[in-house]
Parts: sequence; structure tokens; C-alpha cells
Amino acid sequence: MSGGVDSSVAAALLVEQGYEVVGVTMQLWDEPTVDGHKRPCCTLDDFLDAGRTARKLGIEFEVLDLREEFRAAVVEPFIDEYLQGRTPNPCIVCNEVMKFQVLLERVRQLGASALATGHYARILNDETGRFELHRGIDANKDQSYFLFSLTPEQLSRTLFPLGGLTKNEVRRLAREHGLQVAEKKESQEICFVAGGDYAAFIEKERGPLDLGGAIVDRQGRVLGCHAGTHQFTIGQRRGLGLTAPHPLYVIALDPVERTVTVGGAEELNSAGVVVNRVNWIVPPLTESFSAVCQVRYRQAPLPCSAQMLPDRRLEVRFSRPLGAVAPGQALVLFEGERVLGGGWIESVFE
Repeated sequence: MSGGVDSSVAAALLVEQGYEVVGVTMQLWDEPTVDGHKRPCCTLDDFLDAGRTARKLGIEFEVLDLREEFRAAVVEPFIDEYLQGRTPNPCIVCNEVMKFQVLLERVRQLGASALATGHYARILNDETGRFELHRGIDANKDQSYFLFSLTPEQLSRTLFPLGGLTKNEVRRLAREHGLQVAEKKESQEICFVAGGDYAAFIEKERGPLDLGGAIVDRQGRVLGCHAGTHQFTIGQRRGLGLTAPHPLYVIALDPVERTVTVGGAEELNSAGVVVNRVNWIVPPLTESFSAVCQVRYRQAPLPCSAQMLPDRRLEVRFSRPLGAVAPGQALVLFEGERVLGGGWIESVFE
């Protein structure tokens, strides 16, 4: 229970369905504000909201201190990825490690048979009874992209009560149950980066960083200078400090050479990627196959062809060029509404 409307309604629905429910909140981070900016979620106020909801529902409530595990599994890798010129997605890692490994094991120790969350996704069974992950029915809220790393065994011990509901229906149910959080706003920001300034957060955590270098074009011509590659992401246009007759975008980062390469919008396009650390929920039947993919949460699904490679790697070719694809992002494969699996983008090719 995060203290938001989704997990609160998930708990309320389970109580209605006759489950013995225990509300659990994860304490992941300490600082309530950074440089005057309030953290977007997982604050003391959110814990209090979760506790009030639990009392309203008449269920037990516990706060688990997982700050040490969160820093090791999510925060430090997030910083390392940026310093290596990659674009991390800590929300996927948090789901994978904190919720469905650490928390799932903790709730089992509490005697619970399953872990329920407020995710907008569905768990279904195929004809053999195998557990599968499917998109939530609310296309605007579907969160299956963030859950590709789950295994069928984890899915068998997980409940997603909101997967068949829309956000509007969830808020209506919250009002009907008299939950104080019914109209509470939600945040899309990273919970431990107040104000959304990733570079400032990294510098605060790691101290002064001497990572300045040159901004160059494809031909290596120096166009300007920068204070650190960690301050940039692929596709970035603002904050380059350059004057040019046409818009320039970050198209490559090299933290070893300390260069930021820029180019026109057409130079952002990629024909495909190589993906590593692939997790299969539904393993493919052949070495080569077709599917649809997403490399960003809000991206429209794109048809693609895939070829299995050794060592849990996969080559994926897009049906049309895709812009601003960055190493470190997650690529998730779908067949209709069903999640096949996914992995992490290792490299991009034109």
C-alpha cells in the first residue's frame, strides 16, 4: 500500500472478496525534500494515508524498512547507468527486485499466500494452466511494460485486482468506499529524485564530478563543451547551449571519451537494437519470430522481427525507424495483449 488511490482500492476489493488482507508499505528512502522540492511519492504523508486506509478497511498494517535494499538494488545502479552514458528505468528495477523479490519474500514470511498490488495489468492462464501477464484493459493506464521481468512462478503468487478496471472506475470505487485518497493526485516522477533533476541528484550522491568534455557532431567537429555526459539523455534538445540553423539533438554519449554527439532529428532514428538479460514469460517456439514491441512506456506498440542470440540476448529489428532509442531502456515484446518478455537495450544500430 503506497498511500495512493490504486493500492487502496486494490485492498478494498480484496477485503470485499473475503481475503484476509494485511496492508504493507515499503519505506524506501529518507529525505522528504531536496533543494526545496518535495519528493513526489513514498513520503511520510503517503505512509499516513496508507495507514488511514487500512484502519478504514479494518485490516492490519505494517511498514517494512527496506531502505538499505532499495539503495543497493535501485539507487546505486541508477546512478551507475547514467555515469555510463545509459538511460535507466528505475521503476522497472524497483518492481522486479523490491516488489516481486524482496517484498514477495517478506510477505511470505508474514504468512501471506499472495502479494497484491495496484498495478493496471492482468494475470491469466493459458490452456495448460501456465500463468501469463496481459495488458490492463485501460489502455491509458496499462502498466504491463513495467512488469516484463516477472516469472510465471511469481505471477502465480501475485494478484492485480485493478487489471480489469479503468482509472475512472477505480476513483469511483474509492469514493463509494469512503476512502480519503479517492481524489489524490498521482505522480509519474521517480520517487527518490525530488524536482526531477537527475544530474543534481547524481552529483549530490557521488560528490563533485569532473566529467566535462566536448559536444561534437558525427564528423567529430567540436561545437561546444559540456559539464558531464550524465547531464544528457538520447533525444535531448534543450540545454545544449548551442546555436545552429536547425534543431540539434543528443544522438550519442561516450563517457569514456567524455563526448556528447549531436545531430539533426533524422539522425535519431534506429533500425533496431540488441537486447540483453532477456526474461521470457512466454518463451518463443522458434529462434526467429515476429511480435510488437515497446521501448518506452507511452510508445505505441511497433511491429518488429526478433532473432534469438546466445547468452540471453536478442536482436530486434523495427518495422520502421524509431527515434531516440537509448541503451539502458527496456524493450518489451507483446503478442496481442499478452506479454512475451523483454530485456535491456545493450546497443542500437542504424
